[in-house]
Amino acid sequence: MRIEILTEDKSGSVAVEKLIRLICINEGIDADLYVRPHRGCGSLPQNWSEKPHRFASSLLELLPAKCRAYNDALKNTDSVLIVVMDSDDNDPEELKKQLSLVCNKYAPDLKSVIGLCVEEVESWLLGDHEAIACAYPDYDKKALEEYTQDSVCGTWEALCKVVCPDTYDRIIDIGYPAIGEYKARWSKSISRYLKPENNVSPSFKAFRKSFLYAVKMGSGSVKKPKVHTRTF
Repeated sequence: MRIEILTEDKSGSVAVEKLIRLICINEGIDADLYVRPHRGCGSLPQNWSEKPHRFASSLLELLPAKCRAYNDALKNTDSVLIVVMDSDDNDPEELKKQLSLVCNKYAPDLKSVIGLCVEEVESWLLGDHEAIACAYPDYDKKALEEYTQDSVCGTWEALCKVVCPDTYDRIIDIGYPAIGEYKARWSKSISRYLKPENNVSPSFKAFRKSFLYAVKMGSGSVKKPKVHTRTF
């Protein structure tokens, strides 16, 4: 099986790839994973049927065209198209409906799965307390307990407070683009210890259920999936 994974950036793709790879291993899914990070989320084009403009590089502005290309190239293969992104301040259900509409319209011959991290991909990291404890033994336990899973609260700031209890206020004040380096570092460190079965994030659980339904798991031998990463 070929699994194409579209994400909005490199830092988020680390955790997404690790979780999907572990699901495949745990469920006996023999697959090659192709991870495609983009340069941000962006917005869907006004005309989905038009060719993207020359400098288009974000996930959403390229999504309709990529769905068309994937459908042409992979429609006769055992392939799954996965789109994972942050819901940010959008209504998760409405955004999911819109993304599903694009995938169903332009990649009708492929199985597609939508994963929305509420509010940011850091919510999936915060969903595995054991992984955080292993990656950051001095983490702020109280701050983690006070975080309401999958709440719209400034999720990356919540993770920062948990894993950097002595410096989080200064880090938050730094802002972008420097904070992107911190987020990538946290994702890489925590991802080393992630276990899908431990994750309490409702949005991750919904994604896992949809993914397993799409691939119709249950057959085949357990093999370590091959992972290929290429920016958009």
